[in-house]
Amino acid sequence: MSSGVLKHIRAVVLLGASLCVIPTARAVCSFKSTVGPSFGAYTSAATLPLDTTGSITYRCDSQPALATIALDLSTGSGGSYSPRTLQGPSGHTLNYNLYQDAARLRIWGNGTLGTTRYGPVLCVNGADVTLTIYGRIPAGQAAAAGSYSDTLVITMTF
Repeated sequence: MSSGVLKHIRAVVLLGASLCVIPTARAVCSFKSTVGPSFGAYTSAATLPLDTTGSITYRCDSQPALATIALDLSTGSGGSYSPRTLQGPSGHTLNYNLYQDAARLRIWGNGTLGTTRYGPVLCVNGADVTLTIYGRIPAGQAAAAGSYSDTLVITMTF
């Protein structure tokens, strides 16, 4: 990257969802909506990280007493939790991650490799539950201008 040249990058994380239904328990939980974190324009010369948020909303109905739910996020297309990788033009990438907390300390994954999972927590029957996803692209990454994205899978276990 030439000094003094600002490169703007638009980055979006798309979230897919998978649903587990346990027929013998006759439980029903589903995703109501997912809003992937959209980072907007990233500038390579920025000295601060670029932060954003997204959300997952789910609902459980007909849960047996004391039923629990857990949500895991996949590694995405880069195959790693730390860092996750946004894919850009001509094979260029940007490191980023998704977190469960606003301080961006707990990487949201599946509970392995230093990540945490959401849950298990007790199901709330008949109510929508919205969780915030905290995203961050670290500052100081040289990258080509263009659109960057990643696709993750959300797995619900109950």
